[in-house]
Amino acid sequence: MHVLVTGAGGTVGRFITRRLLEDGHRVTVLGRRPLDDRPTGFCPYDLAEPVPCLPEADALVHCALFHVPGKFRGGEGDDPERFQRLNVEGTRLLFQAARKAGCRQAVFLSSRAVYGDHRQGEILSETDPLQPSTLYGQVKVAGEEMLKALTGPAFQGTALRATGIYGHVPGRADHKWTGLFKAFFAGEKIAPRRATEVHGEDLAAAVSLVLERADRLEDFETFNVSDLLLDLRELLEEFAAQCGRSGLLPATSSATPGIMDTAKLEAQGWQPGGRDRLKQFLRSCVREIQAST
Repeated sequence: MHVLVTGAGGTVGRFITRRLLEDGHRVTVLGRRPLDDRPTGFCPYDLAEPVPCLPEADALVHCALFHVPGKFRGGEGDDPERFQRLNVEGTRLLFQAARKAGCRQAVFLSSRAVYGDHRQGEILSETDPLQPSTLYGQVKVAGEEMLKALTGPAFQGTALRATGIYGHVPGRADHKWTGLFKAFFAGEKIAPRRATEVHGEDLAAAVSLVLERADRLEDFETFNVSDLLLDLRELLEEFAAQCGRSGLLPATSSATPGIMDTAKLEAQGWQPGGRDRLKQFLRSCVREIQAST
């Protein structure tokens, strides 16, 4: 299968691109620059510019988001109008171009943010009403709606509502908790936080799964992609125990985010790594620290 991927140089895109290549697919990166460390094709693309004539392909995986570097919620910075315009209109034009290029399916990386941040501790299901409380959540809802409007018998659309992504990013030396671990061992005070997480490889596995099962899915489908409810104190306690070192632990968080029900995706055969994968990741972090000292 020939798959077009936007955002392939980002955290999520790198996990997905690696998995697609491992599955034997041909990948063409749509972006500002090619991936030098992966055997992929390249087509210049930017959400802020008109969509180019895309190469003929079987599928599109859309991970790109125009945002302030390092931020998704709050990614609009001081220009919310541009953030909304580029991400909404740019995504609409991309989906149209992909269908014109012969793509039979498109996978859109959506977010837990579509449900809103007000549903603390509640179970979130794909059939729940969408009530985004951030501009980030609003543009993800818009992306889902545009893909749904374009789907039909010849163009299947899937939105994956993903939570926070952890894991060693392919081609990068750091990860989302690099700074956290350094601050912990430096004795810095860390604010309490509890969040939902999924390993990047498990998210990539979800993308692979829906691409393979497109003929068994409805014209438009949404799936929650989440795995662990994780408190920072719990994470750092486990990491410290494996390292044999200590630091200043944060208090246990009193807040619990909405927890996405993933039964629908698991019914398709998705099996996330759970606590075992988290512990495996932490062990690899320990080995890196030991190797550098």
